[in-house]
Amino acid sequence: MQQQAIDVLVVGGGINGAAIARDAAGRGLSVLLCEQDDLAAHTSSASSKLIHGGLRYLEQYEFALVGKALAEREVILRLAPHIVRPLRFVLPHEPHLRPEWMIRAALLLYDNLGRQRAHNLIHSRRVDLHEHVAGAPLQPQLRKGFIYSDAWADDARLVVLNALDAAERGAEILTRTRCEQARRDEQGWYVQLRAANGGLREVHARSLVNACGPWAAEFLADVARLPQPRALRLIKGSHIVVRKLYEHKYAYTFQQEDRRIVFAIPFEQDFTLIGTTDVEFDGDPSVVRIDAGETAYLCNAINGYFARSIAPTDVVWSYSGVRPLLEEEGRAAAEVTRDYQLDFDAQGAPLVNVFGGKITTHRKLAEEALDWLAPTLGNEAPAWTADGPPLPGGDLDNKRPADNTNFDRFLHNVVQRYPWLPGGLALRYARTYGTRVHTVLDHAAQLGDLGENIGSDLYRVEVDYLVRTEWARSADDILWRRTKLGLRVTAAERARLDTCLQSMLRGTPA
Repeated sequence: MQQQAIDVLVVGGGINGAAIARDAAGRGLSVLLCEQDDLAAHTSSASSKLIHGGLRYLEQYEFALVGKALAEREVILRLAPHIVRPLRFVLPHEPHLRPEWMIRAALLLYDNLGRQRAHNLIHSRRVDLHEHVAGAPLQPQLRKGFIYSDAWADDARLVVLNALDAAERGAEILTRTRCEQARRDEQGWYVQLRAANGGLREVHARSLVNACGPWAAEFLADVARLPQPRALRLIKGSHIVVRKLYEHKYAYTFQQEDRRIVFAIPFEQDFTLIGTTDVEFDGDPSVVRIDAGETAYLCNAINGYFARSIAPTDVVWSYSGVRPLLEEEGRAAAEVTRDYQLDFDAQGAPLVNVFGGKITTHRKLAEEALDWLAPTLGNEAPAWTADGPPLPGGDLDNKRPADNTNFDRFLHNVVQRYPWLPGGLALRYARTYGTRVHTVLDHAAQLGDLGENIGSDLYRVEVDYLVRTEWARSADDILWRRTKLGLRVTAAERARLDTCLQSMLRGTPA
């Protein structure tokens, strides 16, 4: 069997692996990324979907992490203005949990650490909840609150767009392909990859990146046969989704008696996203679900603030992910740092191990990894992603500086160009694909040109695009990661999508 030779093999198709593949390909290195499941199939699609500094980390003196994350918030808002947007948070004041002076000081520091305001992110301020629109859904005893800015992101699409950009720069992306063996010597890594259909592929890579997330330690022990340089702590975080609890566009940050915070965030037009939990986890990261205790915790968190109560029976969807955090003895799960560590191993062919991290800092993590890795491969290309072109679909208006008004102008142009698109569908297409909406719609001149409506305005033309361009292979890939239409489709519509995909992948008419 002939071996394929490449510069960088990235194992893991989450946000860090995809970002590293993108950065490496942009520096002119030959790259192959393999992922045992779908892109963003696990932790990277199970976040709170925020691009934020992490206000609560200030209480743990994580000033460097917060500053780094807030700087990245600005960059990511520019790189992906279609899937990332500013979001204003309301923090009701509960004097017995944290005194007002502490919250004011934290917000002032947060404002100063995130001092750039290119995206119209407002400074924090105090509000009267009995007069502000965000106070209407809250219990009447909550009179005082604070407003501050962060950003929301479609986390799974952020992964896909990094992988897509990497592919368009020459990287090869292999989903549903498991790295089974990895052996190294001074010349490189000799790797065996196995596809879902059983096909075996051998690769010779000059370097290897272990971006396996919760499986990072397992990969080192079982595949690379190397010792683990850092201990990881697996923490499960779960979220619930309910029918929307209020009409306005603000999110909430709710303090809890255990010193944690819980978010309530507007989600997919008609829903409210609530999370997250922090629970020690020692099982299989590929099989992780919310438990009854977590659901009750999140419902109680909401019921302590909103006038309208919710119960577990109100949950329409839930999801859980396992965060691989750096072990810190003696610290509770919620207090363990969300910062990352890159382990650079040059004892033989170069190896980069990625430990920890959060979705907000993925680009910076990738840049730091390549700043070390590229020179070891004889590549002196400079870092490029901070000031480089946007992610696919993010070039909404190249004639103006990027800000959160660009999307409104872009959406207006989409509606004018495709006046036959229903308003809700035009908005979803614009938000999901940005300027790539024109590739999705291609030569369509009327609604009938989009093909069969499989359900909930999922037309055949979109399915075709996702299979052809974004590595979608299953109903879950489309309904939960490329879109969130899983919240709306019926069982019959999902079955129809399954049939459609099976026919497409076999190359026969559906």
